[in-house]
Amino acid sequence: MATAAVTPTVEVVNAPAVSTAPVVLTPAAIVKVKEIMATQDPVPAGLRIGVVGGGCSGFQYSMSFENAAGMMDKVVRFEDLKVFVDATSAMYLNGCTVDYVETLEAAGFKFENPQVKSTCGCGSSFSV
Repeated sequence: MATAAVTPTVEVVNAPAVSTAPVVLTPAAIVKVKEIMATQDPVPAGLRIGVVGGGCSGFQYSMSFENAAGMMDKVVRFEDLKVFVDATSAMYLNGCTVDYVETLEAAGFKFENPQVKSTCGCGSSFSV
């Protein structure tokens, strides 16, 4: 069950200006990211969300903590949480919503990307 997404503020580091965020996080995802970040020492500056080659369908999502934005990153602010997205990943993430879900079977971040044409059987990779 997806909850309403928080309206982000977009900054651009050394790249053409954009009016929309390449990715949106739901309130549940924001809370979970902040919770995990608080356990890190030192506390990172933000979360990097990207798309990397790999998996059985061609691409995989990646998430990692970063201490600073890269040269061509888009920086999306969700209140006091910064999310860094590189220019290449932004093309594949455009319109993507990231949620955090907990079920009886599993818990984790779920990507809902309107650009995805197909996914693999296990759901961990995709193609566009």
